[in-house]
Amino acid sequence: MDVQLTSEPAVQTRNRKRLRPNQVAEWELRVGAFRVYYDVIDEPEPVVIIRGIGVKDREKTYAGGEELPL
Repeated sequence: MDVQLTSEPAVQTRNRKRLRPNQVAEWELRVGAFRVYYDVIDEPEPVVIIRGIGVKDREKTYAGGEELPL
């Protein structure tokens, strides 16, 4: 996760993608069955804000036992 989010966090890759507008975050990073949801703020240098970490189960993602509204 550190490697993926420290090098060009706002560029789509095989494991990173920009999400459709939602209530959680703008970006998703896949790490096995886990999903890291984050935003990137362009200050003088990009700053990554992790909004949540969830577990993917088929078509739904859960964090803290609740479905994330993606």
